[in-house]
Parts: sequence; C-alpha cells; structure tokens
Amino acid sequence: MLYFEDLQTSQRFLSASHTLSEDEIISFARQFDPQPFHTDPEAARQTFFNGLAASGWHTSSLSMRLVAESELGRAANGLIGMQIDKMRWPQPSRPDDTLQVEVEVLDKRRSSSQPGFGVVKVSWTTRNQRGETAMQLECAIWLQCRSKAEAAAPELAGAK
Repeated sequence: MLYFEDLQTSQRFLSASHTLSEDEIISFARQFDPQPFHTDPEAARQTFFNGLAASGWHTSSLSMRLVAESELGRAANGLIGMQIDKMRWPQPSRPDDTLQVEVEVLDKRRSSSQPGFGVVKVSWTTRNQRGETAMQLECAIWLQCRSKAEAAAPELAGAK
C-alpha cells in the first residue's frame, strides 16, 4: 500500500492503456451524455467534431479507472478526491484511440485538521497513442499517513 510518506514531489505514475471502441463510446454516451456527436457516427460528421467523439466525461471516467488500477491506486485509503481544478479536454477521444494516464505529484502537506492524513496535489494528463492530450486536470487527494496505520496496528510498525 502507498501512504502519504511514500509520495514525493515530482514523482510520476504511469497507468496501463485502454483502446476505445466505437460501441463503448456510444454506449457510455447513451447512458450519460446523449448528444449526437457522441451517439451517432453519421450525425457526428455534421458537427463541430467532424466525427464521433467520446464524451469528455467518458475520457475522465476511463482515466479514473486506469489510475485506480495503477500503482497510485494502491493508496492506503483509496483515491479520495477532495477538489478538482483546471479540468480540460483539449483533444477529443475517438474510436480506436489508445489512452494512457500519467499522474505527477505537484505538492503535499499534512492535514492540519486530521493529523493522520495528508493532502496531495496531483496533475493528471491523459494522452492518446499520438501523444496528444485528451484530458488534463489538477486535483487534491486525501491520503492516509503511515503513522496512523502503524498506530492502529502496532505489530505492523515498520512492515510494508
């Protein structure tokens, strides 16, 4: 498991990758973002996107899954988001795009109100197979400190 103390500023985590299918894009959009440029390949050609584009929320949800399944996803208490800043989708995700997420630790500090936890500010960048940025955000996550875990189970102190 990863604890607050295990993370360092500038540390980076790289997720596995996932290739989007047309069916996956349409299915997500029909349920959560039913707009023609996400649900109808023919109609999408006549829109700003000039073809089927995944919902930004689909790209974000997929990014979350990839990060949760990465090494960073081994956070002791899970990836508990506190706040999202600067979220953007500069490039649409398309069928057959392969997405991968890189997370960088920007800053960290101990919580003043909950001493057994820390706040870690991270930047996520989701890129496609061409290296184009499909999604970018900064967020703060709430992470348990190792000292809190050791206090709860003294027999595990020092064990990782």
